[in-house]
Amino acid sequence: MKRIVIALDGFSGTGKSSTAKQVAEKLSYQYIDSGAMYRAVTHLFIEKKVDLTDTKSIEACLDDCEITFDREGVVLNGHGVEGKIRTMEVNKKVSAVSAISMVRRVLVEQQQKIGEGKGVVMDGRDIGTVVFPQADLKVFMTADADIRARRRMLELQSKGIEEDIEVIKHNLLQRDQADSTREDSPLKMAEDAVEIDTSNLTMEDQVKRIVDLAKERIHEG
Repeated sequence: MKRIVIALDGFSGTGKSSTAKQVAEKLSYQYIDSGAMYRAVTHLFIEKKVDLTDTKSIEACLDDCEITFDREGVVLNGHGVEGKIRTMEVNKKVSAVSAISMVRRVLVEQQQKIGEGKGVVMDGRDIGTVVFPQADLKVFMTADADIRARRRMLELQSKGIEEDIEVIKHNLLQRDQADSTREDSPLKMAEDAVEIDTSNLTMEDQVKRIVDLAKERIHEG
């Protein structure tokens, strides 16, 4: 059976990662959370106290940055960091780190290498436009800002992190603005992407919709 590349893009809090993970499971594909890769780099920069205006420090840190995945999530230089990359501190700085061209170049190369064999579901903010512009299926996910903030608050609470919902919403809208207006690989919907508003969809509904679209692409031709 033909194997394809599925690119899921969109705003934070739309259910991208959870949906992509379940779609991958149902299709027996590999799931890659590209956003987690940028979060891992952000965590590393915070840990190493990297000055984001210091090109040499950024380059040196990236040279010593190996990101992989296991069943628990992201592994940075051999250490699981899934919990550490989901904090508000990382949330506040990940857009600035993601806007650095050197960071994007290194991670895009890693992501493209992962997807060479197809049979991949990757979610992020520039997957269908930059990482895999020839992806067989591109989906762009949106949702109401208040709903996205509530989802993010529940996600943080599940990890034992309490944060005011208005602070979370403000951070989400700031990230939307920063990611949509950055010069390098801005967040935008690919012309041939299918837009899905998840505001009033259950997780099961959005997963089914994307799996059905994927099966159509798989059986085309």
